[in-house]
This record gives sequence, C-alpha cells and structure tokens, in this order.
Amino acid sequence: MKIEALTKQAFAPFGDVVELDGAKQRHINQGFATRFHDLANIDIGIGKAVISIFTALPRPQPIAIKLMERHPLGSQLFYPLQNQDWYVLVCENPDDKKSYRAFRARGEQGVNYKRSAWHHPLLVMNESRFLIIDREGDGNNLEERELEKEFTLTL
Repeated sequence: MKIEALTKQAFAPFGDVVELDGAKQRHINQGFATRFHDLANIDIGIGKAVISIFTALPRPQPIAIKLMERHPLGSQLFYPLQNQDWYVLVCENPDDKKSYRAFRARGEQGVNYKRSAWHHPLLVMNESRFLIIDREGDGNNLEERELEKEFTLTL
C-alpha cells in the first residue's frame, strides 16, 4: 500500500487535518500571542467533550493490521505533542482492502476523524504522546471490527 502525504484535500472523506498552515489567525493578548482559530469540526452530538493525553508505542514491523475502529456518536481528534512524524490508516469499508488509505502525518499535523470514520489505532515510529479530544456520554461510541483477512503495513 502506498503511503500518501497527509493533506486536507486527500483526508477530507475521513475528517479534518489539524495544522497551522492556512488556519485563520487572530492576534490576541495585546499582540503577544496568536490564536489559530477553528482548526477542526469537533462533533460530540449529545454528551460532553473530553480532553485526554495518550501515550503510543511503536508496533513491530511489518505492522499486522487486524482491527479497525470507529466512533459512531462523535468525532475524535489526535494531535501530537512532539514534532515526530506518525501515520494514519483509514478506510471506507474494513472488508474491502482497496478502500484503505495510509497517510504520513508531519509532527505538527493532527487529524480529527469524522463521526463513523473507520481508522486504525495510533501508528507511531517512536514512543509518542497525543492530545485527544473526543466524546464522553451515554451510548457506545466505540465500534471495533476484527478483520477476516489481516494484512501487513510497513512504515
């Protein structure tokens, strides 16, 4: 599978790319700070937004792709807390290998998966931390699908 550069246009079917490039800017705090505004469409439906920090560990290479997940009740945002490239694997249909797309995200790029966008758990080359914004509340907001035919991905 070809790994693509993460761009707003290429990732649009799955959600938002969170980055400062092209963002709306506002100078605030008497000109001593800049606000990069409205970077992602946070969709929590009914519930509340929660902010967490995840620590991710690298997986053995080649990576066995056995499971995909999605969140049907809200979006889920991942933003790296260090400047290290990382990877995003998404698909339209977990049972159709042709629908999979892999992206290399720069260390200053995050993603906000749309509600119900199928994605793989975090894929990193080095131990990494991420700021996460997602939904907490009533209902099951996690659907995992174990793949009938696993495949491998080499980063």
